[in-house]
Amino acid sequence: MLVSQILRTKGATVFTIKPADIVGLVAELLHTKGIGALVVLEADRVVGIVSERDIVRAVASHGPSALKKPVSDYMTGNVLFADPGETVDSLLSRMTDRRIRHLPVCKADKLVGIVSIGDLVKFKISEVEAEADGLKAYIAAS
Repeated sequence: MLVSQILRTKGATVFTIKPADIVGLVAELLHTKGIGALVVLEADRVVGIVSERDIVRAVASHGPSALKKPVSDYMTGNVLFADPGETVDSLLSRMTDRRIRHLPVCKADKLVGIVSIGDLVKFKISEVEAEADGLKAYIAAS
């Protein structure tokens, strides 16, 4: 299964924020949208990603005042990307090795979606279940 197939199923909506927006807004958006990360955009260019973990680290390190600081102070600036043509297995491996949960998907330097490790696991499970069902049908027909 390819990333492009996942995006076709789940949609290409990506919630974004600007580097100058405050961390408190990130926390609010993560909560109200029910998501785990926001992509940080500056003039349609991905400059970072900020996750729930980043917010927790910020507050743990700097207290409640961190919520009034800009996203750029706490975002991950060295963003790893996924390509729509990559396989679920390759992304699962990369995300596990790097201990990350979200990958923005870019095509020709344009943001086209985002995938989470949960998205990938969900599709991997459905793939294994379909294979098991096929094997059961084959055995039953024999």
